[in-house]
Amino acid sequence: MMANPLQLRNGPRPFPRVYPLAGMGPTISSIENATLSDFSRSVIVPSLTIENYVKTIYLIAIRQPQQPVATGQLADALSVAPGTVTSMLKTLSESGLAEYKPYGGVLLTRSGHRLAMRIIRRHRLIETFLVQVLKLSWDEVHDEAENMEHAVSDLLVDRIDEFLGFPGADPHGDPIPAADGTVAPSEGVGLDQLAVGTPFRLVRVLDQSTDFLQDLSREGLSLDTEGIVQADQDNVIVLVDKKQIQLESSAAAKLLVQVIPTTQSADYPGPA
Repeated sequence: MMANPLQLRNGPRPFPRVYPLAGMGPTISSIENATLSDFSRSVIVPSLTIENYVKTIYLIAIRQPQQPVATGQLADALSVAPGTVTSMLKTLSESGLAEYKPYGGVLLTRSGHRLAMRIIRRHRLIETFLVQVLKLSWDEVHDEAENMEHAVSDLLVDRIDEFLGFPGADPHGDPIPAADGTVAPSEGVGLDQLAVGTPFRLVRVLDQSTDFLQDLSREGLSLDTEGIVQADQDNVIVLVDKKQIQLESSAAAKLLVQVIPTTQSADYPGPA
């Protein structure tokens, strides 16, 4: 069934309605030219489950470019049975949000990618709002944002973005997609990759579990913290504000840092 054209700012053009993807009603047509805001104009939005699957596929895929996401990876990430994942991937494929091949994994289509950007934008802006305005700590906001990201409108998210001054990253350093779905490339290298004597600035935390973030806070590590690497053997030892902090290499790999150029670090005190 053809959808009625929607009147957009740049003139009328056809736009398919979006239906719940639970095996009921028409499926989503290909949305090659849709923007993030277009999803909010649709009659019925994708279900919470669909949004979580699409978002999770994207987050796994960016860690393994050009490689399909395996069913087992999704099952582990979402804590569901592999058979449940397989059924949902078939639905996503039929709906034009993903390309799924049995035993071959899944990749998002352009439409699926746009939907993932929309949800991730919501999540990261909500986290930023909760930290900057409501003063929650960075280890408290993830679960709250998970619950809220499916309920707020794109209009509200855009207003939050404007209110916060269009931040480029959330409280954990993850880049926030713009309203048009573009996202700046992530910068930084793993702290475990730096040589002894290298000054650095912490710019992103990949492990955002409550326990890990609380451990970092207890050690005095947060975004924009500056330090210098003192040792990189079995463990990584850094000096931050004249305090030595010892990290397991696996933990240091979850911290992305920028190397402070020599011109900026000439006055850095270095090891005490």
